[in-house]
Amino acid sequence: MKRLGLLGLLGAVLLGCWEPGDAIRCFDKQYEHKGRCCNRCQPGEKLVSECNGTEDSVCARCESGHYQQSWTRERHCTPHDICEDNAGLVVKTQGNATHNTVCQCQAGMHCSDASCQTCVENQPCQRGFGFVADKAVARMSSPCEPCAEGTFSNVSSKTEPCYPWTSCEEKGLVVKVKGTNTSDAICESGRRSSLSVLIPITAAVVTCLVGICIYCLVHADPRRPVQKQMEARKPQETPEAQQPTETEDGFFPVQETLLGGQPVAQEYGKESRISEQERL
Repeated sequence: MKRLGLLGLLGAVLLGCWEPGDAIRCFDKQYEHKGRCCNRCQPGEKLVSECNGTEDSVCARCESGHYQQSWTRERHCTPHDICEDNAGLVVKTQGNATHNTVCQCQAGMHCSDASCQTCVENQPCQRGFGFVADKAVARMSSPCEPCAEGTFSNVSSKTEPCYPWTSCEEKGLVVKVKGTNTSDAICESGRRSSLSVLIPITAAVVTCLVGICIYCLVHADPRRPVQKQMEARKPQETPEAQQPTETEDGFFPVQETLLGGQPVAQEYGKESRISEQERL
């Protein structure tokens, strides 16, 4: 009897120090229930009843519009988020039994806060700034970003990004005007570029030649034309009047006089006997 009493006392002491959790160690996908390790329900399912001495845990598929994305012992699945149209939201990825629905803002809008329960309208990105879709999707409050070197935006828009400059080299052209953050690059052909240099040089040379000619004309001696005109107008000296002399045969030289267009012989020193009527 005494021996049995000692054993009972020892047992009582051991029972006082013993805890069920110290003896039972369950796996990651299990949980402890009433001294037993029960299996958790897999993603997409919820717990219906816990395990007992004869049965394992009972799970059921999440109902439509609900999901469960991890191993759980929960008896209820989580409802999907609803993308409210009047809040500016649209469905990006439809939810299923293991994943929640993903919402995003409509085009031209961005999330009002980090939770993205509502959306607000984008402010237009000014010239030199482009709309960055990734920023809007990432729920950033400012979807506008300055155009980087080599890109431009020449419009104020809620949706237009920055566009790269036109590559003149790829088109076999040369850059006439370099692009900026608000304007595209302007290209031209290489031949035209050389002409654009040659033409101004040629024009400058022609202008200089014309200027030299005008200078020579303006500064020429103005007296030389006047002298030539005066010389042209000066009457030529006439030889002394020939005196009629008698020839060897005793006759005076004869001169011809026109009468009615016909020549008429007349001796020097003699009066013309052409009548007044004939003269008329």
